[in-house]
Amino acid sequence: MAVVGFVGVGRMGGPMASRLLDAGYELCIYDVSPEALKPFAERGARVAASPAEVASQAEIVLVSLPTPDIVRQVALGGNAGIINGSKVRQMIDLSTTGPGVAAEVAGKLAERQIGWVDSPVSGGMTGAKAGTLAVMVSCPKKIFGEIEPMMKTFGKLFFAGEKPGMAQTAKLANNLLAATAMVATSEVMAMAVKAGLDPKLLIDIINASSGRNSATQDKFPRAILPRTFDFGFATGLSYKDVRLCVEEAEAMGVPMVVGGAVREMLAITRARFGADSDFTHIAKVLEEWAGVEIKG
Repeated sequence: MAVVGFVGVGRMGGPMASRLLDAGYELCIYDVSPEALKPFAERGARVAASPAEVASQAEIVLVSLPTPDIVRQVALGGNAGIINGSKVRQMIDLSTTGPGVAAEVAGKLAERQIGWVDSPVSGGMTGAKAGTLAVMVSCPKKIFGEIEPMMKTFGKLFFAGEKPGMAQTAKLANNLLAATAMVATSEVMAMAVKAGLDPKLLIDIINASSGRNSATQDKFPRAILPRTFDFGFATGLSYKDVRLCVEEAEAMGVPMVVGGAVREMLAITRARFGADSDFTHIAKVLEEWAGVEIKG
C-alpha cells in the first residue's frame, strides 16, 4: 500500500492511526508530542519533522487536531504546513473544525491542486479504539469512492455531501445535542437527589422511559455514578464544539436559545474545573450548586 500521512496522533488520532497500521497501511506521522510518536516509531511508522514533511512523503494526509486554529496552522502555516508538501494530493480532516474554517482551508488548498475532505468523527476514544466511530464525510463523490476503503477502518461512514463543511455541520449538530443531554440530565439528577431519590434508580427509570438520552445511557452510568469523571472528552473541547455550533447557526440566522444556555454551562464548568477536565464535570457544577452528590 502507498504511504499514508497522519498528523496528530494523540487521544483520538492515536487510536485511529493505530487501526491503519493494524490494517496494513504504512504510515508517515507527525505530532508535537514525542511521547505520542514513540509507540508508532516502535511499530515501524516513519516519523517526520513537520506536517510539510509528512505531505512530501504521502499523497493522502489525515489530521486529527484539537482546534480550528491548529487545523488552519497545520494545513496552511508557513513552510511547515501541509500545503507546502511536494507529494500530497488530498488532506482529510478528522477534527471538529467547523464549516467556516473547512471552507477557508479547502479554498487555499485548491489553489495548489490539493483536495480537501472534511471527515469529523463521533464515538470518543472507545469508538476510535474499537473502529466503531460514526465517520461523517463531505467531499467530491469521486474522492469519496477512492478513500472509502481506508476510512471504513475507523467505523461507519456517512456521506454528507460534496460541499466543504457539510460534514462539519453534521458533527456540530451532534455534539450540541450530546452536550445538551449532559447539561439537562445533570440538572434533573441534582434535583432528584436533593428530593431523596436514588440516582441509580432514576437513571434506570429514565432509560426505560421517554427521557432516555446519551447521558443517561452512557455517561452517567460509566463516569458519574461511579465518581470517576473520566468519560474521555475534555470540557474545553466540548465548549469549543458548542460555541462553533451556536456561532455558525447565528451566522445563518438560526436562533439557538438552548444552545446558548448550554454554551454558558460549559463556560462555567471550564472556569471551575479547567479546560482539560472531563466534560462530565458539568454534573459536579450542579452538585455544588444543589449541595448534593450524585453517586450510586
